[in-house]
Amino acid sequence: MRVLVTGATGFTGGHLARQLAGRGDVVRALVRDPARGTDALAAAGIELVAGDVRDRAALVAASEDVDVVYHIAAVYRQAGLPVEMYRSVNANAPAEVIEAAAASGVRRVVHCSTVGVHGDVQHPPANEDAPLSPGDIYQQTKLEGEQLVREAAARRGIELTVVRPTGIYGPGDRRLLKLFRAVARRRWITLGTGNIYYHVTYIDDLVDGFQLCGTHPAAASRTYILAGGEVTTLNRLVAMVADVAGVPVPRLHLPVRPVHAAAALCETLSGWFGIEPPLHRRRVDFFTKSRAFDISRARAEIGYNPRIGLRDGIARTLSWYREHGWI
Repeated sequence: MRVLVTGATGFTGGHLARQLAGRGDVVRALVRDPARGTDALAAAGIELVAGDVRDRAALVAASEDVDVVYHIAAVYRQAGLPVEMYRSVNANAPAEVIEAAAASGVRRVVHCSTVGVHGDVQHPPANEDAPLSPGDIYQQTKLEGEQLVREAAARRGIELTVVRPTGIYGPGDRRLLKLFRAVARRRWITLGTGNIYYHVTYIDDLVDGFQLCGTHPAAASRTYILAGGEVTTLNRLVAMVADVAGVPVPRLHLPVRPVHAAAALCETLSGWFGIEPPLHRRRVDFFTKSRAFDISRARAEIGYNPRIGLRDGIARTLSWYREHGWI
């Protein structure tokens, strides 16, 4: 297969590009600056093409002679980022990817969305048909991106597969690093009861799922939730990280409401002064919103089968963090 990966300098896109290359695909990566953060991609034999996902001409050139495009690039949550940036990258750019892919004769586009489009799961586990209720600008624009990319694919007659991953973790991840680090250093505090569901995906399993979405005939015109094989609670996840790290299980819990109110105040005051708030409401929401998902569709239709158990994934991730001095 000849494939194009966008977002290859990020955590998910980088793992995907390198593992696809390692499995024998001819991989090209669209990157904004080939001179920055691309050493590992170049070392894996990945062709680097300069360009922005909002630039159709760059997308058309990058898609030339490609069978499958894996569109991973996105803008994640950042304080102070204007709404227009989220919308241009997360909502409008995916449709540009479709237009460019169709113009270049690409067979299929795999578009990475997020389970966040479902919002807080009221009746877990949620499947792909669960209500859509995005809770912030990131989730809202990802949902808009899904809608626009489907419209473009239908109009252009190109195969499209939409992927909604759950929380992604593994060696090199920085999002769940905060949890791993705080637990390992005995600084973790849980807000609320900690009994909410938290469903994660180990990066290698996610890459397997992406490849199936790009190659399996049944994946055309389908949407799949990709997640790990184990659903757990936040309390159990924290306890498992502590056990693997060899530290006592954190026991301290604080009430949510006062911290949420303090976060709202921090955001308001920081906005006035144009600085990064030390506390965000979305970080507080991490402790209150359940995330549990059903991967039966991906299992049945394309043979998705997560191989890395939760404890094994935690051990691999902690080991990498320690080896690289992140913990």
